[in-house]
Amino acid sequence: MASHDQSYRAGETEGRVEDNTNSAMGSLGEKAREDEDKTYETAEAAKEKTSSAAQSANEKASRATEAAKEKTKEMAQAAGKKAEPGKEKTGGIIQKTGEQVKSMAQGALDTLKHTAGRGDSRNFSQGVP
Repeated sequence: MASHDQSYRAGETEGRVEDNTNSAMGSLGEKAREDEDKTYETAEAAKEKTSSAAQSANEKASRATEAAKEKTKEMAQAAGKKAEPGKEKTGGIIQKTGEQVKSMAQGALDTLKHTAGRGDSRNFSQGVP
């Protein structure tokens, strides 16, 4: 049987082993909490960076959309300004063509009357007999 002194030393050793185990477990627990905190902080930083990048992309897309709208508006206004003189020119051409057709018809009518023997110095197109 072990002596009282050996039993005492065994108890001391067991106590030191238990203390060391508890200390190691405490250190491991602390290390695990630190790692968990670092992981959380890294995840939060990544989340914020992603959110910032998404917001930046959204703002850039919004600016591009506004620029495209403005450019489209400017192009429409320029096209309208270019079309206006063409419209006036077209109206003048149509009026001139109408007058030419009227004149040609009057000339044809006068030629027909003259050929039919009804030509005289009076103007029949004005309704004067």
